[in-house]
Amino acid sequence: MTKKPDLSVNLNKIALIRNSRDTDYPSVTEHAQICIDAGADGITVHPRPDQRHIRVDDCFALAAMLSVEFNIEGNPLAPPMKSDRKGVSDYPGFLELVKEIKPAQCTLVPDNNSQLPSDHGFDLTESGDSLAPIIEELHTLGIRVSLFMDPDPEQIDLAKQLGADRIELYTGPYADAFLHGHNLEAVFQQFYDAGIKAAEAGIGLNAGHDLNLLNLPLSSSIPQLLERSIGHAVFLYAIYMGLAHPVRAYQRCLGKHI
Repeated sequence: MTKKPDLSVNLNKIALIRNSRDTDYPSVTEHAQICIDAGADGITVHPRPDQRHIRVDDCFALAAMLSVEFNIEGNPLAPPMKSDRKGVSDYPGFLELVKEIKPAQCTLVPDNNSQLPSDHGFDLTESGDSLAPIIEELHTLGIRVSLFMDPDPEQIDLAKQLGADRIELYTGPYADAFLHGHNLEAVFQQFYDAGIKAAEAGIGLNAGHDLNLLNLPLSSSIPQLLERSIGHAVFLYAIYMGLAHPVRAYQRCLGKHI
């Protein structure tokens, strides 16, 4: 029987809400435990140098308590950055952070501080030479390496040649086609073919970005899919599905019977 893909929940949105106030609430680790208790197979974070959401201290706190796989995403070339917020540790550089924590998986992403979410995969014809020694170094620490990639067969071959264990397909274009109905069949076929290609190349396959309860069933039919990383949609649905309950609870606290 084929193993079902794992779900790794990205906690960046919890940290983003916390950072909007000078407080430790909501707790990233407490919400990680809620996800684990609900059946999550892994936890993902994407610490950026400006620490706009997940912070350095969050990464260490999660590493100390997780009972499931820990996946840390980020740009391997991200340099150290001083923190301008009281009580927030300086960012030591992405690789320095990962090498100290040693998560089960490190997903390398070609992003920068000017991007809101990640919006494209690596072009390994340009970045392959710089990534190869990084992948080798992470392997010596026992860390599984995944590269954030577009569904390009030639790039998948290059990822395998560099020694990556997995690729994570950037599914933003698929999610957009699903939402708007523009060329969905052709776009999905690209991702389906990428799954076939990954299997032929002997490289593991993850997927992530803008996946949700509506488009997930179709994306699940991509061959060889091992893991899906989802954060934004998980917490949007948590608000949508659960908002009525706290509003009623607060009304009752105010003495009203709703």
